[in-house]
Amino acid sequence: MNTETMSLNSAQEFVTQLFGRAGITVNGRAAHDIKVHNSKFYHRILAHSSLGLGESYMEGWWDCEDLSQFFFLLLRSRIDELVNPATLALQALRSKVLTLGKSDPYKIGEFHYDIDEDLYRAMLDKRMIYTCGYWKDALSLDEAQENKLQLICDKIYLEPGMRVLDIGCGWGGFLKYAAEKYGIKGVGVTVSKEQAEVAKQNCKGLDIEILLEDYREMSGKYDRIVSIGMFEHVCKKNYHTFFDVAADCLEDNGMFLLHTIGNSQSAGGGTDPWIEKYIFPNSMIPSISQVATAIEDFFVMEDWHNFGPDYDKTLLSWFENFDRNWPQLQNGFDKVFYRKWKYYLLSCAGSFRARRTQLWQIVLTKRGLVNGYQSIR
Repeated sequence: MNTETMSLNSAQEFVTQLFGRAGITVNGRAAHDIKVHNSKFYHRILAHSSLGLGESYMEGWWDCEDLSQFFFLLLRSRIDELVNPATLALQALRSKVLTLGKSDPYKIGEFHYDIDEDLYRAMLDKRMIYTCGYWKDALSLDEAQENKLQLICDKIYLEPGMRVLDIGCGWGGFLKYAAEKYGIKGVGVTVSKEQAEVAKQNCKGLDIEILLEDYREMSGKYDRIVSIGMFEHVCKKNYHTFFDVAADCLEDNGMFLLHTIGNSQSAGGGTDPWIEKYIFPNSMIPSISQVATAIEDFFVMEDWHNFGPDYDKTLLSWFENFDRNWPQLQNGFDKVFYRKWKYYLLSCAGSFRARRTQLWQIVLTKRGLVNGYQSIR
């Protein structure tokens, strides 16, 4: 089907029927229905798929009262896979090129994490943890994030005085928690200048060193290693190198916990084109087989925990904070940024709700624990 030569009526009818298969009514009354304000919308999403959908939302061409539920229905039905197969194939090819080409490891720091610190302070919990919370027995975002930090400490059998490496340490939240509660000695690495500076201030007075460096520059030996929400920025071509470096930094009897978003399928690779362009450039969501293949030369997998639905709750909490604090933030950001950030948070929430994306915590050891590993949930 040549979508570019379709008449407006034909394009509108096609898109309306397509959304209808997912239970979404164009210009309907339900909270998950969309309201179209610009008739060019129909051709745009047929021609550019998810990229066109996101860009047209940023530009105000359409609205939806409940974006997260809209994306849940859209992604759960998988109708996104039916829009312009030629465009989708081109996007898949582009993703493969990105994973094969060279990339600047500091680009993501400058592009995403070096945004005004006030944005993240307004959006995140009190510890500024920018990864999925653990909502078991939690009543608030603060509790969910503290639960997650303690869960990680428990899973790696953390003990006082241990030397801990945090690959992609963010604003230093985990290392600060571990140092205050367990008295560990920590080293955190990040490719974000802003995160490094804030992390140093957050961890001031503790036995923690924060380094602005890429994971390939790491050295030293550690009893425990964690990587919490950083692996999504490691392209597939570098998975083997990532685990090789981690293994080299880990003591023979040490433990490594990898916390990462996961893709349910290996096919296609890369990430959503809109997310790639506007939120996380050069990112890639790994599949089970891709991770398993990469670790088998270096580690024994002791435990694999999936709590993807908790990311739905986390993202909704982040958006609630962002939206509530927008009056104080809008002096530094425009309305297009508001719509972009809203689309980012709520489309991702819908993806986790639809179980198209997962959240994994994987516990690894070099040789396997002699007496076995007791799974902790």
